[in-house]
Amino acid sequence: MQKNRSLLVELWDFLKVRKAWWLAPIIIMLILVGALIIFGQNSSVSPFVYALF
Repeated sequence: MQKNRSLLVELWDFLKVRKAWWLAPIIIMLILVGALIIFGQNSSVSPFVYALF
């Protein structure tokens, strides 16, 4: 196993080996919410993010 594998590659391998595909929607939603939080802070995209809620 390589030492410098990214977190996403490790997660993908875990999902393939363990057949834990039910985790995929949860992980995708966590990534989307994280991106929404990042883009919602002090950017030109923030008025559009606030309009969603």
